[in-house]
Amino acid sequence: MLALMNETEFEALAGAALSRIEQALEASGVDADFELKAGGVLEIEFADGSKMVINRHGAAREIWVAARAGGFHFRWDGSAWRDTRDGTELFAALSKAVSAQSGQAVLLRP
Repeated sequence: MLALMNETEFEALAGAALSRIEQALEASGVDADFELKAGGVLEIEFADGSKMVINRHGAAREIWVAARAGGFHFRWDGSAWRDTRDGTELFAALSKAVSAQSGQAVLLRP
């Protein structure tokens, strides 16, 4: 699992997750601007000017989320990206954080 994941595997999994997040945001209709930048950084800017940043962190083999609600780290468990503190799945956590920050109900699907 995590201990066996090499950098190439991590980059592929994290890159795919970031692309899926971008597609899910597009499909959600949320009132926000977002852009997946080089180096695996997804920036989201909401109508109120607040931002959320989602990026891959290679050294820790994690996806990090910086939102108004706080900072969150997600680690691959072999089948899903899960919050290192409470085990919440990445898309479920992002749905909650994006909904809170945008002020509109948003459901992001993997």
